[in-house]
Amino acid sequence: MTNVSVSVNGQLREADVEPRTLLVYFLRETLGLTGTNVGCDTSTCGSCTVLVDGESVKSCTMLTAQADGREVTTIEAMADGDAMHPIQDAFHRNHGLQCGYCTPGMVMAAASYLKENPTPTEEEVREALEGNLCRCTGYQNIVKSILDAAGSMSGATA
Repeated sequence: MTNVSVSVNGQLREADVEPRTLLVYFLRETLGLTGTNVGCDTSTCGSCTVLVDGESVKSCTMLTAQADGREVTTIEAMADGDAMHPIQDAFHRNHGLQCGYCTPGMVMAAASYLKENPTPTEEEVREALEGNLCRCTGYQNIVKSILDAAGSMSGATA
C-alpha cells in the first residue's frame, strides 16, 4: 500500500491505496465522488477528465500516487452551492448535454481550456475537445455552450 495525501476539491484527503490504483477509481470508490465517469478506461473518451493543479487530466490513466501532494478538482466542485459554474449554466441553457455521460469530462476540459484561451473561436473549441467524445454526437450544442460560457466568463454576451 502507498499512502497518498491529495487535496480534492479543496479538502485534504489521505488514504492508503494500492500503487496501481487509478485516480478515477480513488475518486469514485474511495472518496465517493461519482461525478467523474469511467468510460473507455484508455483515455480515449475523456469522460473521466478532472483538473490536476488546474490542468485537465484523464484520470483513468493517472495513478493516484502521481496525484500525491497535488490539487485535484472534480465536477462536484464546479458549482458554488446552488449556483452553477458559468460553463455548467451554459451547457444547461444551450442543451449541451444529451445522455449526460460525457458532460462532466466536457465541462472539466472546457474549464481548463478556457483558462488557457478565454476567447476561443468555434474551430479552436472543436480542436480543444478532440480528446473528449460524445457518443450522442451532440457536439454542435457542446461547442455552442463553451462559446457561450467563454462570453459570459469574459463579461460579453454570447
